Amino acid sequence: MNIKSITTLAATFILCASLQVQAGAVDTLQSEFTATGAGPFSAATGEKMWSQKHTDSKTGKMRSCSTCHTTNLSAQGKHAKTGKVIDPLAPSVNAERLTDIKFINKWFKRNCKWTLGRECTAQEKGDFLEYIKAQ
Repeated sequence: MNIKSITTLAATFILCASLQVQAGAVDTLQSEFTATGAGPFSAATGEKMWSQKHTDSKTGKMRSCSTCHTTNLSAQGKHAKTGKVIDPLAPSVNAERLTDIKFINKWFKRNCKWTLGRECTAQEKGDFLEYIKAQ
């Protein structure tokens, strides 16, 4: 076995391991959401909600998830208010996404309140997760 084959094998192993961790966190959360009566979850619904515009009650400006994260989850985003760069959400290009349940819950709470003006429902969170993990 040559060095190129070993490198390819190692990269494949790392990718598979990260996908397994992502699936674990997403599956756990979606099981919790299902236990509250949500589901089944839909990537198509998550995608539709992703670009849906909402009016900020304070500024009157329109915003959506794509305002900061863009419609291409494989690309970097930029926070609309602070200008801070946001790493890609797509697990296919950012292996750290969807791996930490506490982190996912923190950002759902923060981003749903900022974008929708309220916390997301269990159904909405499950649909968003379906959409994001498919990217």
